[in-house]
Amino acid sequence: MTALLATSLVLLAVGSAWCLDGLPWFRDRPVAQRLRPYVGRGTPASGRPTGLSGVREVLAPIAIRLGGALSRLLGVQSDLATRLERAGRDADVDVFRLRQLSHATLALGAAGGLALLLRPPAALTISGVLGAPVLAVLLHEHALSGAAERRRQRLAAELPVLAEQLGLLVGAGYSVTGALTRLAARSGGVVADDLHRVLLRIRHGTSEHAALGEWAQSSGVDAVARLTSILALHGETADLGLLISDEARSIRAEAHRSLLETIERRAQLVWIPVTVATLVPGLIFLAVPFTAAMSQVTGGGS
Repeated sequence: MTALLATSLVLLAVGSAWCLDGLPWFRDRPVAQRLRPYVGRGTPASGRPTGLSGVREVLAPIAIRLGGALSRLLGVQSDLATRLERAGRDADVDVFRLRQLSHATLALGAAGGLALLLRPPAALTISGVLGAPVLAVLLHEHALSGAAERRRQRLAAELPVLAEQLGLLVGAGYSVTGALTRLAARSGGVVADDLHRVLLRIRHGTSEHAALGEWAQSSGVDAVARLTSILALHGETADLGLLISDEARSIRAEAHRSLLETIERRAQLVWIPVTVATLVPGLIFLAVPFTAAMSQVTGGGS
């Protein structure tokens, strides 16, 4: 029992250290990490790891393997890097997995400590100690999936306006890159962030077609894939502005249909409490004469 308590305290201390290491007020990030959002996708070379950074470098591959295996076991099949990009997170895969591992270790230590203090039944102790780290990993996956879905919905909502303005600018004589630059400078939201990333890739030497293809792949929105496929025809057709305007109308109609579906689903949900509130008093009123009739029949039979 003493060994179990010591192990739980060590795991709790290690998990607390990793969690505190991720807080910005507790540890200053290196210059390479602070400059990473402003450069391409290449990972800058880091110096010799020291302190907790060395521990992170050693445990990162283990955390990636364990986190990936557990995520696949829990039914998450998509690539973590793609999900991080769709959620708009700047963290790398190793940082996310290390955060998962630190919180899982902290949950394991806390569950072990509570089990030693409360001394519940053996089945409850085993389920709590094993379920706490799994729950910590699931909370991270759920938060990431929710952030990615919310960002995808905002992108789908902002895309019709972007497509309409892009069609007008291209029809007025702007090039595709010039129109994207103007829209990125004059707009905000999720679309502006994605356009800044596309333009940054183009400035770093990536071709326009490849940068737009990366945006279509990372966004997870079918309308973005269709729009970028039309933009890829800028050197092959003379009526690109007309094609973009037609696609903008199609995206607007698709967004309108999605909005109507959402309104209909919410309207159906409204009827659930109304039906319950109407059905319960009706059943009570029906039960009173039914009980009285049954008592009369029972009394008559006796």
